Amino acid sequence: MSTLEPEPERVGGLGTLVEPVPQTSHGDGDHERFAHYVKRDKIMDSALSGSPVVALCGKVWVPGRDPKKFPVCPMCKEIFEGLDGGGKDKDKK
Repeated sequence: MSTLEPEPERVGGLGTLVEPVPQTSHGDGDHERFAHYVKRDKIMDSALSGSPVVALCGKVWVPGRDPKKFPVCPMCKEIFEGLDGGGKDKDKK
């Protein structure tokens, strides 16, 4: 367990550990209006396990909507285009 994670609570006298539920949404809801960039293999893992994914912009959520119905998150797009080989072919003019 990381030193940054809170300690699990002990419940009752049986020694059962209750892990805190991870925060799966951030901000004021603006992230809900966009499609986000996530590593392709993480999307597949999430689809099979139901575990949350982390977008390039930092949004954490469990995907469940068709991303084609939403505009691309401007922060994800900016980060993606700044990556080596991301988005634009730098050799073409």
